[in-house]
Amino acid sequence: MFKKILSVLLFVSTLFAADATVEVVKKMDSLPKIAIQDATAQDVDKDLRIKFFKILVGDLKVSSHFRVVEDYLQSSYEGGPVENFLSDKKPDLILRFKLSKSLEAVFANIKLINAKTGETNSEKSYKIADGSRYPFLAHKISVDVNAHIGAPSIAWMEQFVIFAKYTQSKQSEIVLSDYTLSFQKTIVKGGLNIFPKWANKIQDSFYYTSYAGKDPSIYKVELKNGSRTKIVSGSGMLVCSDVSRDGKKLLLTMAPKDQADIYLYDLATKRADKITDYSGIDVSGSFVDNDKRIVFVSDRLGYPNIFAQNINSKNVEQMVYHGKNNNSCSAFDNYIVYSSREDKSEFGGGTFNLYLISTQTDYIRQLTSTGQNLFPRFATDPDTIMFIKNYKNESALGVIRLNANKTYHFPLKTGKIQSIDW
Repeated sequence: MFKKILSVLLFVSTLFAADATVEVVKKMDSLPKIAIQDATAQDVDKDLRIKFFKILVGDLKVSSHFRVVEDYLQSSYEGGPVENFLSDKKPDLILRFKLSKSLEAVFANIKLINAKTGETNSEKSYKIADGSRYPFLAHKISVDVNAHIGAPSIAWMEQFVIFAKYTQSKQSEIVLSDYTLSFQKTIVKGGLNIFPKWANKIQDSFYYTSYAGKDPSIYKVELKNGSRTKIVSGSGMLVCSDVSRDGKKLLLTMAPKDQADIYLYDLATKRADKITDYSGIDVSGSFVDNDKRIVFVSDRLGYPNIFAQNINSKNVEQMVYHGKNNNSCSAFDNYIVYSSREDKSEFGGGTFNLYLISTQTDYIRQLTSTGQNLFPRFATDPDTIMFIKNYKNESALGVIRLNANKTYHFPLKTGKIQSIDW
């Protein structure tokens, strides 16, 4: 059964690798159907059990590699004869979990069962020391179940998301979360704190801009001990928009003379070299093509648009020939995702949609169609994009699964998201 499933997934991945700007939709009837059973003892907090179940359901749906039975089902951990349960659901797989707690830790035992034969294909134990982070325990299980069937990796689900949210006028906080916002922890508060950016791939530190002092400053925060180090200060705009792959250099937007430009900041020498040189506005630089080039937003056409430039050259290349207000972008290898304000007659007033392009082709792919879709960010693979969704006074994190042509939203209950990174 799984050889056929795997061949479909690998075929789709091959198509995607060729050009992600082409829409590819999986044949859902070829994917395994999975049911999730709660086998947790009744004396364990019911609210935790239900939330854990819902996260597992959501993860497997977002993976786009399963057809998920969404009914909340219970069983003993040992289970019974396979023909006595789930006969009307007809799943291919059963994911059975049992939770337990000890002090602050949460433990999970899981079985992945072939629903046709009753055979246990896999059995594992998991632990997370900080019980408040139980969503990451569920994400880890989902990643492993996905890997078990040989599907393309969804390891990005285990990443932390860091975002800034407005709480009131001139007040914003930096928050650590999972991609579903089920776990949230405030890291920085007091004053205006915006534009967080991870310092490295292991996500043990981040940069952000603080407007708490006389001049804006970029700080680096170490998550392990909460220590904070000032990196650079300056008048006007000051943002860290990207970090090089080796973590040694930053792309900064700075405006020391009132005109914003992109600078390459060397953390070892503390030297900032100006990359762009334009009398207008250049902002939001991102590394592309193995850190040899940058893409950025500039108003050099009289409106915001996306451009590219070699780091050691002043030759600027226009990347987007669509839209008259393209105000944010992100890059992964050869791909660029950007936000564009739409014409009112087509989409209604105030609509910003996301589009995907490649530096290697002329194709363009529209990714969203309603609301304000802003601040796109690629995951650690080019198949997944996170962004800010504002619609009908609601702020949410959006996740786009390019390969499956599906989008999911996770609303923020309080506050408004200003910027994100993951």
